[in-house]
Amino acid sequence: MKKIFETILWNTRLIVILAVILSLVGSVLLFIVASWDIIHAGIKTIGYYSGSSPDQDDIHNLLLNAIISSIDLYLIAVVLLIFSFGLYELFITKISIKELSNIKVLEIHTLDQLKDKLAKVIVMALIVAFFSKVLNMDVKSTLDMIYFAISILALSLGLYFLHKESKH
Repeated sequence: MKKIFETILWNTRLIVILAVILSLVGSVLLFIVASWDIIHAGIKTIGYYSGSSPDQDDIHNLLLNAIISSIDLYLIAVVLLIFSFGLYELFITKISIKELSNIKVLEIHTLDQLKDKLAKVIVMALIVAFFSKVLNMDVKSTLDMIYFAISILALSLGLYFLHKESKH
């Protein structure tokens, strides 16, 4: 009875494959959407400068916002990719084909390593999202500028401590 229970318990770890597959699908979808956004912005830019586009919005802001939001989507896609690789290697089995490459970013041995890698990429995604908001920010008062400076200082300190902890 004990052996049967342990076998069932051990095999329930395979439910993680659902999270691995769906994270991988989400990652691919985000890569496609982000790439399409950049292509679409490029088409609008070409139309703007060729004079064939009736839309006379500020093309520089449009292009910059599209690229920054795409970078944010790419970073989230990378989070999902790292998450799916990490879950697979931690709960299912080691990926034997990766031994042929020298890529170390996807090398995950413990749950803490997975959390650290995810946290770093998530922080970078948040910084890119912050940068996107800053581009559209209206500074109307001195207090707005002080808040802006404090937020940049907080981001800088966060990056410093995040970088200081990692091994270089």
